[in-house]
Amino acid sequence: METDISQTTARSPAIRADARRKHLLETARALFTAQGFHQTGMAKIAEVSQVKVGQIYRDFSSKEDIIAAIAEADVSAWLCEEELAAAVSLGDRGAVRAWIRRIASHLDQKDACLLAEIVAEVGRNGRVAAIHREMDTRIRGTLAAALAALAPSPDKAGEREQLTEMILGMGVGLMVRQILNPEMDLPTSCRLMVDIIDDRIDLLTGETAGR
Repeated sequence: METDISQTTARSPAIRADARRKHLLETARALFTAQGFHQTGMAKIAEVSQVKVGQIYRDFSSKEDIIAAIAEADVSAWLCEEELAAAVSLGDRGAVRAWIRRIASHLDQKDACLLAEIVAEVGRNGRVAAIHREMDTRIRGTLAAALAALAPSPDKAGEREQLTEMILGMGVGLMVRQILNPEMDLPTSCRLMVDIIDDRIDLLTGETAGR
């Protein structure tokens, strides 16, 4: 089968643009984590990435757009919404609970530092605050859907909402602890947190996870 050179050539600029955008996001992520969002200008991103400032502005109209792209990529990779949707569609309660355990225990110190930077910027930057609210709504909604798949009764709505906030609150709390105490035993803390979550889900559903 012959290769369509015209199609390959036509795709090449798009492929290069995608690679450049990914490189810019990786560079910006490292800089935001190391020196803060507020202290990182487009000129610094250009210097480190070796991409001209003008080109950066053609890819991202502002630093806030870079934050939005990073947040979108991170949340999509973390939530794996397709995985949850498949488990719910199949009625696989074990897989739904495994999904909840995974997102609750998926903590990384670099992610914690970047989250701290974003939260700090929320109070002084309306655009970043809007991005944060949008991501928070998406995360809470997805987790709430997982809990609703396990305990769908309308009578359980209040308990599901409280458990959603508890899970997210404990996760954020552990991320903050990583920053304050980098030497903490994170794996053990995560296991304890997941045990607490499993116990609360048992109470919500009236079943046992079989741990």
